[in-house]
Amino acid sequence: MEIKKQTSLHGEITVPGDKSISHRAVMFGSLADGTTRITHFLNGADCLSTISCFRKMGIKITQKDSEILVHGKGLHGLCAPDSILDVGNSGTTTRLISGILAGQNFVSELNGDASIQTRPMKRIMTPLLSMGADIISIQDNGCAPLRITGRPLHAVHYNSPVASAQVKSCVLLAGMYADGITSVTEPVLSRNHTEIMLNYFGADVTSRGTTASIHPNPVLEAREINVPGDISSAAYFIAVGLLTPGSEILIRNVGINPTRDGILRVCRNMGADITLMNVSHDGEPTADLLVRTSSLHGTTVEGDIIPALIDEIPMIAVMAAFAEGTTIIKDAQELKVKESDRIEVMTENLKRMGADIEATDDGMIIRGGVPLHGAVIDSHLDHRIAMSFAVAGTICDGPMMIEGAECVNISYPEFYQDLYRLGK
Repeated sequence: MEIKKQTSLHGEITVPGDKSISHRAVMFGSLADGTTRITHFLNGADCLSTISCFRKMGIKITQKDSEILVHGKGLHGLCAPDSILDVGNSGTTTRLISGILAGQNFVSELNGDASIQTRPMKRIMTPLLSMGADIISIQDNGCAPLRITGRPLHAVHYNSPVASAQVKSCVLLAGMYADGITSVTEPVLSRNHTEIMLNYFGADVTSRGTTASIHPNPVLEAREINVPGDISSAAYFIAVGLLTPGSEILIRNVGINPTRDGILRVCRNMGADITLMNVSHDGEPTADLLVRTSSLHGTTVEGDIIPALIDEIPMIAVMAAFAEGTTIIKDAQELKVKESDRIEVMTENLKRMGADIEATDDGMIIRGGVPLHGAVIDSHLDHRIAMSFAVAGTICDGPMMIEGAECVNISYPEFYQDLYRLGK
């Protein structure tokens, strides 16, 4: 796909529903008693994989546009699937559903695309095994496909070596089927959508510092869920609004959960003009974001903020390449085990555009202010890579070609249309 330069972007936009929250709404609605209604659901490929998996386990789920009705059968209402549960490209589906499957009374197998078959699953297998789960990597390489034989589980206090909401959520979900209170302690607090939503459905989840705990055998009740806009999707429009001269963009109803808002903090540290309007703290916090063109400068991104913006680092790297001065990104080893090795892929592609960038073991060093030009970009079928370079292509001089551009369907099917609509 060819990306064309744009000038002076104006208008309002509503980004798709939050991917993390959409996944969880379907999962928890399936385990609740009654019908859960989900509005502003993300119709991306990853979330549709979650719907497909729960349908195979006997849950009736009806869909009309971005409204979903999940007819839950309670905590113990799932039935054995008659075929492999296909998780597609979704790491969230794979890791969270494994915690649920570990406590069932049936055998299941999980598998997905080539990317999923290379992503690390030992990080969930280790705590599940400590709870007495029967979970194996069929290829014995710590990756999918996985076979899970459900059985009674024991409560544990798991000290996670990584700050990962997927690991934490997997253990907490397995904890619903355990024989006592299950806890997870992280080195740094990761996104807490699971804790918020499980409590909303009626579970007893407590959080203290970086430790989350859940009481077993909760009775979950169906709920109404309006999914806020995904801040990870908003990040691309934040960036393009900041970098395109003479622009002003209003992004409506974006989730600003403090465990996810690292992109806003980094942008402000770079000199961004972003105003939060209509802030709401009813459930998941939300706001409208007013973004105006800004002169950005380098910054250092490290430490505790990394889990709050891990998916936005590709976009931050592009912003850093256009900004003045040096930006250092570190403590971000997790980038290596996403849909692609995002450290390697961002470095490779930004160099093609003429950027002064070097990869490090845990991040990147980007010396901004160098003139950038269009190039042929290999997305490695990673949606966040494709969208980040689409933004770069609307700003730089010369043609930008993105290979595998259609991978944005994983999280934002209308991304390109929305991007160009702002330039009209």
